[in-house]
Amino acid sequence: MATKLWAALLVLFTTLLTSSAQILWKIGSAALKPDLMSVLTNYPIIAGLFLYAIGGTLLILSFRGGEVSVLYPIIATSYVWVSFLSIWFLGETMNFFKWLGVITIIAGIALIGYGSKDAMPGVI
Repeated sequence: MATKLWAALLVLFTTLLTSSAQILWKIGSAALKPDLMSVLTNYPIIAGLFLYAIGGTLLILSFRGGEVSVLYPIIATSYVWVSFLSIWFLGETMNFFKWLGVITIIAGIALIGYGSKDAMPGVI
């Protein structure tokens, strides 16, 4: 089965959703207390759970459009998204080795995509 472009783009969008959810969890964890009401009224954590549920559903749908061996490695872009989102929303910093890791992830995904170009005609 040839992997469709829409499926690859949907997985990429899914990684953005789930990475945003992780940032929301980090924000929500600052106000978290060890009681149930603290969790039930923690809107960043609730929003993160909601985004994760949407992301999981979209990921399942995207698998209908292609090979898992082509689509699943795209999930590694989550590390890239989280790096950028943590700089923007959490004020975290990136050092040389973190940037080198991001570049390595992007290169790895590109190599997997290049190796799968027969599975994705017209995409690469």
